[in-house]
Amino acid sequence: WEKENFPPHAVSLKTPEEIMAIYKRGAAGRTYAGATDAMSFPKPEAGIMRIVGTGHSFTGPGYRTLPSITRAAGFEQPLCLHNGGGRTGSVSYKWEQENGIFEFDGKPLPKLLAAISNAEWEAMIWGPYNGDRPKFYASWIDFCERYNPGMKFFLIDTWPAPGQVRMAFNLTENPKSETFFTETVYDKISVHADTLFSDLVKTLRETTEKVYIIPTHAAFTEVAKRFLRGELPGYKGLYKVIGGKDPSIWRDQIGHIHPGLESLEGYVFYATLYGKSPELIASPIKFNNDSNLPNAALDKIFREIAWKAVVEHPLSGVTDENKNGVGDHLE
Repeated sequence: WEKENFPPHAVSLKTPEEIMAIYKRGAAGRTYAGATDAMSFPKPEAGIMRIVGTGHSFTGPGYRTLPSITRAAGFEQPLCLHNGGGRTGSVSYKWEQENGIFEFDGKPLPKLLAAISNAEWEAMIWGPYNGDRPKFYASWIDFCERYNPGMKFFLIDTWPAPGQVRMAFNLTENPKSETFFTETVYDKISVHADTLFSDLVKTLRETTEKVYIIPTHAAFTEVAKRFLRGELPGYKGLYKVIGGKDPSIWRDQIGHIHPGLESLEGYVFYATLYGKSPELIASPIKFNNDSNLPNAALDKIFREIAWKAVVEHPLSGVTDENKNGVGDHLE
């Protein structure tokens, strides 16, 4: 990554036809042929975006619930994803894997590169990972701009998982008790995260102005604060690994959220991508998780939190000055 150019055999340097041929050949070592073309979608109605994306378990809840939300809002969400878990879903890992370079030398798997270069798309979503550099994202931006100029790019800014708590307070282990957590503590964690992601986005905006934050961090910080105030019915704790209670907002040491909170990330995705409050969706939404949460009261809270997080974030691209639930850029 330190060199100016990628290896000459990188898939992203080839023609769309060559990239598609590599994609249809399948994973290295596959003994059969016959893969279909890379994913594409017909032009949707005005305002609906065809989206490609990478990600991991912190973007997973948003990707899983967004289609249910958009369906209730009146449209199907075109999505083409190449995900992983942890590092394997990071932007640099997926770039190397798709290109067949570095640790994937000679083993390209260009699921997104084939789709991007051979079809039309309006947006890309990413999940961040430790040690990210602007070049990791700029490589995707440059490739997308080559074939689909004017695309928008969206990055989630995660949430206050245990690791982020330790980092913000320079701790070697988790706090001993949930009494450590106050609204002031969460404000400090937010400043730490906001600085990190704002710096990254501002650097990327030197490449294209159309890079935005999907403010999951603000949304889940608000969830934690409401729990502290006794305003999150159904939840008994913040972090299961610290307080031991179930259900807790964060269910493990890595910082995965409780299944009943997945729809909140989906609402933040929807509000950022489409500039409309999920509070305006009148049709019932059916989410596929095995929890009895969220109930109607929580669902109402989640929709409100999502819109609040999005319109108050300076890098979301969405404002709502007249407070009617529709982004000012749409009016």
